[in-house]
Amino acid sequence: MKSSEPHKSLGFLLVELSRLMRRDFNARVAQLGLTQAQWRALAHLSRMEGCNHVTLADHLEVRPITLTRLVDRLVESGWVERLPDPHDRRALRLQLTKQARPLIRVMETKALETRNKALKGISEEEYRNLFDSLKKMKENLIE
Repeated sequence: MKSSEPHKSLGFLLVELSRLMRRDFNARVAQLGLTQAQWRALAHLSRMEGCNHVTLADHLEVRPITLTRLVDRLVESGWVERLPDPHDRRALRLQLTKQARPLIRVMETKALETRNKALKGISEEEYRNLFDSLKKMKENLIE
């Protein structure tokens, strides 16, 4: 069940699978003119609108200064806006624009295409078991 050979380890497989899924998705959204950093930021922001820069940077695993430059480009493109935080006048909250909403829907469709490609040949029961196991592993590491 457990292998000490790196190329047969669970961690290696998960990293490689993630890389291949990102590569497939990148190819699917290339015509949208989005970089990987941009689509990742938009995807995370669509799930946690109204967050601040530090929170989004943490989720993307980048430094806040790196995220600031990325958000600058997203603002310039008309996909994100910075709004004042009603509870802290020094802080800004990040919000998707109306212009970004159709883009998010296209990204969701492309993500589903990538997921369906990855899951080809896997039964619904196998998928549920895999998902439940990975979810449990995540919970174990969060604790």
